[in-house]
Amino acid sequence: MTFHPQPQPGEAKPWAFPAPERGALDNGLTVLRCHRPGQQVVAVEIFLDAPLDAEPEGLDGVATIMARALSEGTDQHSAEEFAAELERCGATLDAHADHPGVRVSLEVPVSRLPKALGLLSEALIAPAFAETEIERLVRNRLDEIPHETANPARRAAKQLSKELFPAAARMSRPRQGTEETVGAIDAAAVRAFFDAHVRPAAATAVVVGDLTGVDLDKVLDESLGAWTGAPAEPRPMPPITADDTGRVVVVDRPGAVQTQLLIGRVGADRHDRVWPAQVLGTYCLGGTLTSRLDRVLREEKGYTYGVRAFGQVLRSDGKGNGASMLAISGSVDTPNTGPALEDLWKVLRTLAAEGLTDAERDVAVQNLVGVAPLKYETAASVAGTLADQVEQHLPDDYQAQLYARLAETGTVEATAAVVNAFPVDRLVTVLVGDASKIAEPVRALGIGEVTVVTG
Repeated sequence: MTFHPQPQPGEAKPWAFPAPERGALDNGLTVLRCHRPGQQVVAVEIFLDAPLDAEPEGLDGVATIMARALSEGTDQHSAEEFAAELERCGATLDAHADHPGVRVSLEVPVSRLPKALGLLSEALIAPAFAETEIERLVRNRLDEIPHETANPARRAAKQLSKELFPAAARMSRPRQGTEETVGAIDAAAVRAFFDAHVRPAAATAVVVGDLTGVDLDKVLDESLGAWTGAPAEPRPMPPITADDTGRVVVVDRPGAVQTQLLIGRVGADRHDRVWPAQVLGTYCLGGTLTSRLDRVLREEKGYTYGVRAFGQVLRSDGKGNGASMLAISGSVDTPNTGPALEDLWKVLRTLAAEGLTDAERDVAVQNLVGVAPLKYETAASVAGTLADQVEQHLPDDYQAQLYARLAETGTVEATAAVVNAFPVDRLVTVLVGDASKIAEPVRALGIGEVTVVTG
């Protein structure tokens, strides 16, 4: 019998996060382009310097409504026509607002890129902001709020922000507004926010995909190049202050059979030299099913389906005014809320006393660095990360350097970073559950003053 020759493995090639090429259009729009052979679906990310703290007083949520309205018609197309044109291109267009600013995301087959960029430029140059469409978007947002309040995880996040940040700080309030503030938004308010903050000189476009045969300069000039606006002044970022005095807040949900846990504080942002070690140590603590928290709370005790520890950048300017949210989240059944928290604190104390093991560190590096090529297989994932770097004022090679730093970080350094990130006496604990059953057992743990709130 004759067999087909056995395939031989090819030579392993080193991988690095894609490096973008930086440029600018005549109107001041910054452009990052990244050629990714084989990626026939092009991803475009537009970052607009329209942060939530720029929203007028009493109009929290206007940035969100504006972002959603960008795809609801222009001076050339009604909302229905605009949606139909996008569909003909095979394109998707989304936008959302967050603390750093507004992000507009486009994905389209490369063959339809010129047409899709033309539609995107329409949305940025001349959005209709029709009163009927704004009223509909406001109603939709008002309908969402009760559902978010009913969701234990969303309710816990809302309470944690309220606890950590001063009442006057925008970060203390819901990102997409409250019923009162959203109800006050009209088409005039949306237009005013757009006119004040959306301009090419304060924006960055990231384009990622297979650009073979595409004259991207020409395509951009004929689309986004027509966007005009006043020059942009640097926007100062106010320092982020927070109160992480150790305490517990129980959001009462009578009859709840589970308790949602969210334990957090404010920590260093991605510009801080400790960030790579903090990422590595936090992953060892609660980044995967084999982490310490899961090993104890899920595998040994059976309290939960999973507990995660993570760090999320809030805002960053590279000048020391940024911060991240460091948190541990999960859910446990109501009777075991007290025991689960007790064991969680034991995990943190043991970590501080004994440190991480080399084996834990090695697995974390393998998982974080080794899977990176798979994580960035799509153009959208690369474009999203490059846009993150833009909004956080990071250098273009930041992600590549981060993976190098992660691989170099030792066990002792990772231990110190995660212990400093989650000190047992400086954690704000939010519990969404049945206060009549969980308040006293938690109070007996002595992990901080316990307060019960409703809602």
